[in-house]
Amino acid sequence: MILNCIAVDDEPLALGLIVSFIAQTPFLKLAGSFSSGIKALEILNEQAIDLIFLDIQMPDLSGIQLARILDDKSAVVKPRVIFTTAFNNYAIEGYKVDALDYLLKPFDYEEFLKAASKALSYAEKLNAGKASSNPEQEEYLFLKVEYQLIRIAVKDILYIEGLKDYVKIYLDHTDKPVLTLTSLKALEQKLSPGKFMRVHRSYIVQLEKITAVTKNAINIGELSISIGDQYKEAFSVYLSKWL
Repeated sequence: MILNCIAVDDEPLALGLIVSFIAQTPFLKLAGSFSSGIKALEILNEQAIDLIFLDIQMPDLSGIQLARILDDKSAVVKPRVIFTTAFNNYAIEGYKVDALDYLLKPFDYEEFLKAASKALSYAEKLNAGKASSNPEQEEYLFLKVEYQLIRIAVKDILYIEGLKDYVKIYLDHTDKPVLTLTSLKALEQKLSPGKFMRVHRSYIVQLEKITAVTKNAINIGELSISIGDQYKEAFSVYLSKWL
């Protein structure tokens, strides 16, 4: 598998080093190198990019800001980000935008290759979990949980609760939810709208798991989830198909 990647850094020496490391790595293909995030946005809007090696501190548009722009895009598959920076105080911000890894300058090729290999492993697992045209093949989500990717069968999801910077995914056959650092909006974009629906600003439910409906709430087993005012109309449309 080949990953289409770009490098973004406003320091010419640092950018040149990353470009040379990419050239040494058989599974990476350089689509472009850029000295600013604004310039990088052009190719990101034109081509399918799998991976970005992204400096954080840059003029005009920082790496964090660029990552947030990409996170807000509606694309089903977004490029993964490996941050490269001389400062070690951006780790929390990096994980808030779901960065795949964090390389602290100066780093050598061994460190670079380790981060790039993580991106390759992630892409291979993601491809393996994509829904097939075969309806009998099970669908999966791959989520980052405590620095590892775990696989969740979509059919096992009962409901998803959004917190400030995390989501909790509640599953059949277990009382312990899966906690992952992402947003409810980002996760919603990965789920089939025919199977899942957002019924509250803090909740997404799997429709076939609903066991009862009242005027202002739905039940999944013994749990009652209020239907938010802005979601009532959409849920009523769904419900009307079965009445």
